[in-house]
Amino acid sequence: MLQPLRPGPQPDRPAPAVRWIPTHTLPGPWQMAIDGQLHDQACTDPGAGAVLRLYRWSRPTLSLGFHQKTLPTHWQELARSGAFDLVRRPTGGRAVLHGGDLSYALIWPAAPGPRATVYGRCCGWLCRAFGDLGLPLQPGQSAPSRDRSSCFATSTSADLIHADGSKRIGSAQLWRGGCLLQHGSIMITPQAELWERIFGEEPPLLPALPLGFDDLEALLLRSAARCLPLDCGGVSLVLRDLTPEEWTGVAAKAQGESSYATHRNPGSRSRG
Repeated sequence: MLQPLRPGPQPDRPAPAVRWIPTHTLPGPWQMAIDGQLHDQACTDPGAGAVLRLYRWSRPTLSLGFHQKTLPTHWQELARSGAFDLVRRPTGGRAVLHGGDLSYALIWPAAPGPRATVYGRCCGWLCRAFGDLGLPLQPGQSAPSRDRSSCFATSTSADLIHADGSKRIGSAQLWRGGCLLQHGSIMITPQAELWERIFGEEPPLLPALPLGFDDLEALLLRSAARCLPLDCGGVSLVLRDLTPEEWTGVAAKAQGESSYATHRNPGSRSRG
C-alpha cells in the first residue's frame, strides 16, 4: 500500500498553505453543500485561502451541470424508482454518474486568468499522478457541446484523456468575483449497467488502474503537495476538517435542497 502523505524537506521559504479536507462519503446534496459552503467562505473572506478535497458518494448519484435544465423523461423515472439520486452542481458541464469515481473540489481565491490557462494549471497535479502510474493524460480536443447529455461523451480542453482518447477526468468551473470552484470526476470503475440505462451507451473503456481507491487518494495527495498551481515549488497541505460552525452552514444548505437540488448562487460557470 502506498504510504500516507508525510511532510517533505522544509523549503527555504514556507510553501503556500492549502487546506486539505479529509475524504467524506456522503449523499449528493451534502457533497454539493460542502463545496458551496467552502466557496462562499472563500468569496467573502479574503483570508479563507485555497481548499482541496477528495470525496466519494454514498450511493449512485447523477449530478447535473448548472445549465442542464431539460432532463430526459426516463432520467426522472429512474430517479423516482430509486435507481440513483439527482443533484445539481453549482458548476457547469453535463451530467456525471457518480459512484464508480473519485471526485475532487479545488477552491482557489483570486485565481489568475485566462480561464483556459487556469484549467491547465488546476489539472497539473492530476497529470503528474497518472504519469507516475505510467498512464499519462492530456487535455481533450473537442469543442464544448450541449447536444450530448453525458459529461464523458465529449472531451474538451477542460478534460483529461489517455492516448487512446478515453476520458479519465471531467472538470467544470464556477467563478464568482475572481474566486474559483473547480469540480472534477476521476472515473475509476464506471457502473456499466446503470450508465447504459441512463445515457443509452456504454461507459468509456479505460485502462485499468494498478491500485485501488485508497492508494489512488494517497498518490493524488502527494502529487497535489508537489504541484498544485499556487506555487511552482509545491504547497503545504494542511489537514483541517470542517468546523462545527461550517457543518451547521452545510446542513442548512443540504436541508434546503431536495435530492434534485437547484443551486441559484450567482457566478459564471464553464464546462468540461
